[in-house]
Amino acid sequence: MSFEQIIFYLFSTILVFAAARVVTVRNPVRAAMFLILAFFTTAALWMMLEAEFLAITLVLVYVGAVMVLFIFVIMMLDIDIAVLREGFARFLPIGIVVAIAMLAMIWTVVGGDHFGLEIFAAPERHGVDYSNTRELGLELYTTYLYAFELAAVILLVAIVAAIALTLRHNPTTKFQSVPEQVAVKRNDRLRVVEMKSEERK
Repeated sequence: MSFEQIIFYLFSTILVFAAARVVTVRNPVRAAMFLILAFFTTAALWMMLEAEFLAITLVLVYVGAVMVLFIFVIMMLDIDIAVLREGFARFLPIGIVVAIAMLAMIWTVVGGDHFGLEIFAAPERHGVDYSNTRELGLELYTTYLYAFELAAVILLVAIVAAIALTLRHNPTTKFQSVPEQVAVKRNDRLRVVEMKSEERK
């Protein structure tokens, strides 16, 4: 076994362990930390596959932005850990069935019949000027253009729906009104008072 294979199996083991702990750990903050570990190990595997753009994007976008937002939201919310523990054992059989179905679908999509060096040539076969970022952009914006635009629309709808569901109007809450601030006059806020000067004795 080569050194590259040892590193691959090491990162793969850490990735499987971290992914399993994400769904089994009780504390949501620890689950978020294990998810960050899973992202880092996935980025390391993508670096080994010479997909540097995807690895850097995963670290910058998900670890640097999305997971930080998740951790802030989790720590700001008052989450009752006891309530989260109640439904774990009850829904465990359903979770196992769903996990087996997902593994079967993943194997059907990314099995050996669809992926491999025989179908996707290695970078050194394309010459020195090969760029996997360029190839990814060409595939994403030509072959999968409609799927990419559909995913963007779905994400936009999800953002609007999240804002609409969390927006609460409280009549007692004070907020800034920009039109009223712009339309205000000097006489509305300022009053000149005349006072007689006092003489010192």
